[in-house]
Amino acid sequence: MDHSAHHTGTAHDQAAHEGRHGHADHTMPNGAHGRVSWAMAAKATLHCLTGCAIGEILGMVIGTALMWGNVPTMVLAISLAFLFGYSFTLFAVRRAGLDFKTAIKVALAADTVSIAVMEIVDNSIIALTPGAMDAHLSDGLFWAALLGGFAVAFLITTPVNKWMIGRGKGHAVVHAYH
Repeated sequence: MDHSAHHTGTAHDQAAHEGRHGHADHTMPNGAHGRVSWAMAAKATLHCLTGCAIGEILGMVIGTALMWGNVPTMVLAISLAFLFGYSFTLFAVRRAGLDFKTAIKVALAADTVSIAVMEIVDNSIIALTPGAMDAHLSDGLFWAALLGGFAVAFLITTPVNKWMIGRGKGHAVVHAYH
């Protein structure tokens, strides 16, 4: 936002600006994103986790139904996790009026690191849980490893998102379109 029209040589009152525009929780002077609440980071992570979980569960169900092996099923699940994770942001910024090409760029910038960290953590937990890779969809072990992986991924990805948002990266990119 250009404030040059109302600057008359006096110091800009950042606190008053933040109060009027509702940005006190995540912006600093000069547009830097330094003060980020844990709630903001958790909300961004939950947004990402929702898309990842839908895609990953769908991929596991499809791979299992088609009787694929572990590797092709995981590849499908991870691919769908990225697809659904990006799509949540893509649709939100498209509703805000961005053209498709710009919306894709925003979604990629906002979600890539978050989804990647989440998928690495979640799939590592599943792979390292004895018997989880061979468990069927009807087995409690399958769901315990998957949901446990999501929980740990959320706990690890939230500080990553907080750090990125604080530097104007990740989900901070999306804030301009809210």
